[in-house]
Amino acid sequence: MGDGVAAVTRTCSDSFARAWAKAVTGTSYLPMTQAQLEALLQRLTERLAMALRTEPFDLRVGQQVGAELVQAHIASAEGLGRTIEVIQLRLVRDLGLVGDDVEDRMARLLATVATGYARALRDRTLDEQEAIRRAAMMAQAQAERALRDSEARFRHQATHDPLTDLPNRTLFTERLTAALEQPGRGADRIGVCFLDLDRFKVVNDTLGHQVGDKLLVSVAQRLRRALGEHLVARLGGDEFVILVERTGCTEDAVKVAEAALAAVSEPALVDGHELTVSASIGIVERSVGGTTPMELMRAADSTLHWAKAAGGARWSIFDADRNRRELARYALSAAIPAALDRGEFYLDYQPLTSLRDGRVLGLEALVRWRHPELGVLRPDSFIGLAEETGLIVRLGSWVLAEACREAQAWSAGRPDAPFVSVNLAVRQLHRPGLVQEVRGVLAQTGLPPERLQLEITESTMMSTVEEPVRALRVLNDLGVRVAIDDFGTGYCNLAYLRDLPVTELKVAGEFVAGLRAPADDPRSRTDERILASLVSLAHALDLTVTVEGVETGDQADRLRAIGCDAGQGWHFGRPGPASQALPHPA
Repeated sequence: MGDGVAAVTRTCSDSFARAWAKAVTGTSYLPMTQAQLEALLQRLTERLAMALRTEPFDLRVGQQVGAELVQAHIASAEGLGRTIEVIQLRLVRDLGLVGDDVEDRMARLLATVATGYARALRDRTLDEQEAIRRAAMMAQAQAERALRDSEARFRHQATHDPLTDLPNRTLFTERLTAALEQPGRGADRIGVCFLDLDRFKVVNDTLGHQVGDKLLVSVAQRLRRALGEHLVARLGGDEFVILVERTGCTEDAVKVAEAALAAVSEPALVDGHELTVSASIGIVERSVGGTTPMELMRAADSTLHWAKAAGGARWSIFDADRNRRELARYALSAAIPAALDRGEFYLDYQPLTSLRDGRVLGLEALVRWRHPELGVLRPDSFIGLAEETGLIVRLGSWVLAEACREAQAWSAGRPDAPFVSVNLAVRQLHRPGLVQEVRGVLAQTGLPPERLQLEITESTMMSTVEEPVRALRVLNDLGVRVAIDDFGTGYCNLAYLRDLPVTELKVAGEFVAGLRAPADDPRSRTDERILASLVSLAHALDLTVTVEGVETGDQADRLRAIGCDAGQGWHFGRPGPASQALPHPA
């Protein structure tokens, strides 16, 4: 074939390829440009033309062309139909092919193109279905794996603390229950160490909760490292608990507690802060038989509070007797409000007697509790509890009102009736409404202010808070007497008293104890000199002096000799009803 004929053939081939491209455009999505499509079909056109001219006639070319059309994404029924149509109508004409067998070859070629196209389309469909099946299987596997991971995480959350990764309360309780209920272990022993960081709140308040959380993580890591053989759990906040299984004796649990304290006390560097903390631990160690998880944890919690109350940075061991006493104290304190409502409290009075002429100057109100089960309880059985729980405010208010009411009744026919002396607790003194309360009680009972004396502890008067002193000054200006109770047992000094609204000192009975001995006894002489100095300085400040704890006439004589103004104690009268202490009217 000459160059001219070849050029004409190429031109015709180009014309056919463009017609073919135009025919299939739009029949399916083609990921190529028009130029790229025409170039592809130009190449296939040349292969078809070559097959029609070449001997022997190779039908495989048609199958390959059909397959390449599918690979090029000309893969729709419409695309195949237009391809066959354009080949049948234009290929022979545009290429100028002649020959007796051209039409026969064309028909057979078109059949092979359709066959190759169909096979390729079938194979692609099968491949796509397989890919879809595999993708579905992979997606299902991934979903199942994600579900398992999610369930596992739900279980890194249900049984473990998210902050420290330690077991949480749930898992610890499960392990403790299993250890107690496992068959055949009734004779075994078990220990629980309940740990709480000392003053951890200070870290959160001063450095922030982020630093506090990192410190908790550091503590958790150190506990796990130091106590790896034991289960260490975080219960919440700064509370941790350690399970010590199969102990031989209490000492085994103590060793674990000491190792925990040592681990916690190691300095920790957190966000540039070198922090050192301590911890308190409550230890319970006992036989597995006959105990429950709740009993163990309650006992450990109580013991932890004992360690805290003792100053922290230490461990304490559970003591059953002490626990019973604590429970009894708690029950007693819880019963105070109802006892007030039922009128179970009443007042006894002890006289404050003049050492000069033996006259009863005042009566100190002393509260008693007529308990329905325990009998009459003295103040030392419940006053401390009331102060700890804050119930002292309500109880103290009742004592003040009742004492003033009864004292007003003494004045009938008694122009020189004694004053009533009432103890004020620290919480009462710090109440903003103290002045209003006293004024209200005096107005309601009709008791003159000068016949009421309020006894304040020495430590209370040394407080740097100005409000209590200001309140006492207002009351003193009204005429209410103010006395310092148990003087000499704290840190007060007479120079400080110069600026306080105080009218009387009640010297603690410890100073009188030495006066029981003969006057020539060294201790007796020392106590006497101390008392004489106190009396002299108090009188210089225009304060009267009442000495507590006077039990003998000899003590009273010696106190009178050194200038004491009044005495209180069994020598002058034991506490009892007011009628017992009041002098008979003239």
